[in-house]
Amino acid sequence: MTLAVILIFFALALMGTPLAFALGLASLGGFLVGDIELTVLPQRMMHSVNKFPLMAIPLFMLAGELMVLGGIMQRLIDFANAIVGRLHGGLAHVSIVAGMMLAAVSGAAVASASALGSTLVPAMRKNYDDGYSAAVVASASNLGAIIPPSNAMIVYALMAGSSVSVGGLFMAGVVPGIMLTLAFMALASWLSYRKGFKLTGDVFDLRNALRETWRALPVLMMPIVVVGGIVGGVFTATEGAGIAVAYAVIIGFFVTKKLKVSDLFPALFKAAVGAAMVGALIAFAAGVTFLFTIDMVPAAIADFLVQVTSSPMIFLLLVMGILIVVGMFIESNAAYIMLVPLFAPVALTFGVDPLFFGFLFVFNLVIGMMTPPVGVVLFVMSGVTRVPMTELIRAVWPFVAVQYAVLVLCLIFPSIVTWLPRTLGY
Repeated sequence: MTLAVILIFFALALMGTPLAFALGLASLGGFLVGDIELTVLPQRMMHSVNKFPLMAIPLFMLAGELMVLGGIMQRLIDFANAIVGRLHGGLAHVSIVAGMMLAAVSGAAVASASALGSTLVPAMRKNYDDGYSAAVVASASNLGAIIPPSNAMIVYALMAGSSVSVGGLFMAGVVPGIMLTLAFMALASWLSYRKGFKLTGDVFDLRNALRETWRALPVLMMPIVVVGGIVGGVFTATEGAGIAVAYAVIIGFFVTKKLKVSDLFPALFKAAVGAAMVGALIAFAAGVTFLFTIDMVPAAIADFLVQVTSSPMIFLLLVMGILIVVGMFIESNAAYIMLVPLFAPVALTFGVDPLFFGFLFVFNLVIGMMTPPVGVVLFVMSGVTRVPMTELIRAVWPFVAVQYAVLVLCLIFPSIVTWLPRTLGY
């Protein structure tokens, strides 16, 4: 029985990501050293992924894929171009606004990076340099994990237990997400002006803007229906994700009329692959989390931090510093799975608002998706656009700095994060 468990475990690990395999090795080694019955390991793995809320992740991914294949991205781009295309850095603004709207559909930075990179970077390269074009689109893609619905927030809420709700975290991301969008646009304008890039897009025309708004209205209504239903308690996040898929199918088949039956299988396949990677990380990290729990690691960390400081702000600064380093080297989903069970209970002992802490935690690791050496959004963008990684890294630092600036503002002024969810009763 033990040999069969080990063989099955490694077969599953080899099918996952390299990081999942590493987590699997760590789990197996910990169980062997701790003389824990190995049959517990697959049980913990199955228990960790057998969660109804996790169904929302592949469904939101599928909704995003269907929106792209259904020609909906072009409507978002046309709408953004009619509104902000003539400003300094017009195409950059179009990318950022399109990224914000796609974020309200896909919930994932990586999916947004793939869609926006292949759609927008070729046009931007005609007017801007390669590094700047890819950096702008990478930054716009990163809004996907901040603006609701956010797959990262779903994973955090699952790992944190009953202390936070998915709907509450979704609402916590609204105001910072808008702030971040405006900050990106301000930076893009300044950089475009400084670099001497020419104006793009047509002169603003109210009639054209109204026409493009009307064409994009069915798309713009989607996040209102989905997120509004989740926040209003009409349906759960998972049910909302299912509604998003149905909405995307209806729009693609009957409004844009560009979605074909032959597109369904590729969309399902890409969503399944993306969800499988997340599921593999969760399952293989479950063993490590179990070992942390039985060894009382959270309690030890809490005792250590209490000895270091009694100040909630110092505690937050310490955690944020740790997460900055973690975000540079560990994939974000793995970091949520391993670290949320450690730090979320400690935050409660310091009296930190769990909703506030949860958002800061997610936001910090989301920024880590754009920081080398393991910035997954950078790797996706470089692969899609063929922009060398070194050039992309040089161009992306101002946008990373802006994200950290917004994070610091949220840390200093908690009401930026908590005002909307508390107003709505979370």
